[in-house]
Amino acid sequence: MTSFVRFSGLKAITICAALSMTAGLAFAGDNVSSDQIIHALQPKPLTRGLSVGVPQVDPAVKAKEVNFVQSIRNRKTRSLSMGEREEIAEIAATKPKIDLEIHFDFNSADISKESMPSVQALGDALSDPQLRGSTFVVAGHTDGVGGDQFNQELSERRADTIKHYLVDHYHIAGGDLVTVGYGKTKLKNPADPTDGINRRVQVVNMDTKTAAK
Repeated sequence: MTSFVRFSGLKAITICAALSMTAGLAFAGDNVSSDQIIHALQPKPLTRGLSVGVPQVDPAVKAKEVNFVQSIRNRKTRSLSMGEREEIAEIAATKPKIDLEIHFDFNSADISKESMPSVQALGDALSDPQLRGSTFVVAGHTDGVGGDQFNQELSERRADTIKHYLVDHYHIAGGDLVTVGYGKTKLKNPADPTDGINRRVQVVNMDTKTAAK
């Protein structure tokens, strides 16, 4: 694995939490539990009625989303076009998602020992029957330091690192994990491109797995 030089010893990626179509739910630091991850990644039940506050989904839109997600399963991270990456981001904006703070070893995309509990909690959560079988996007982001190509490749490598760990240690199907890199194009804090919160990997549940009641 090729090493990339960064400007500091440990770089963090943050996975920030929010429930789809609802107010955000955030978890700080490395002590997030698998139960918290499960709760954040579970979508709200849908109904056929017009209940206030309950999201309604257009069947045609849902079918289009499902077809697109199916088309990118088992794709290599670097094979995704810019248009496909943007479509993933557009769909992901309405889905349940969570951020964990994960650090990598210096000059490496290897997960640091201090962050292993968070990655293991993620593995436990995605293996849970409540989430197992969903399609998850693992999206890598960097801060604004460095060139575009460097950051794009770094974001892809870090997303791939999380995917490979989940596949190897938790036997999650590779096709259920879609990895994508955004480099420094989607800063969480654009006012401060060097802010550590910009270095993150976001996990998004792309499959609602809910039936209309």
